Amino acid sequence: MAVILLPDAQADLLSLQDYMLDKWGEAAWLKAEDEIFEKLENVDAGIFTGTTVQTLAAVGILDYRNVHTSHHKLVYRQIGDDTFVYLFTGHKQDFPTLLVKRLLSR
Repeated sequence: MAVILLPDAQADLLSLQDYMLDKWGEAAWLKAEDEIFEKLENVDAGIFTGTTVQTLAAVGILDYRNVHTSHHKLVYRQIGDDTFVYLFTGHKQDFPTLLVKRLLSR
């Protein structure tokens, strides 16, 4: 089992890191980062399954799921034993628009 951050998700995470470091400092970012990766470990281990992405479920796409942390939302898909992370957003970002842009960019 492995957690794989796709390139766009890596860019999202770096952008969120820059934002949090600028606005709230290193301690806040480190806490958020720990929370993100703990949540992903739990998803990958099958301890936590998240919920379907409602925007996609509405059109019958049920294999993309999301989880929330205190500051972020993550979209992932499990394929075999691996967890692929597609998108990281902050709670204050326009999630539906970011999701559609990400999916249409493929």
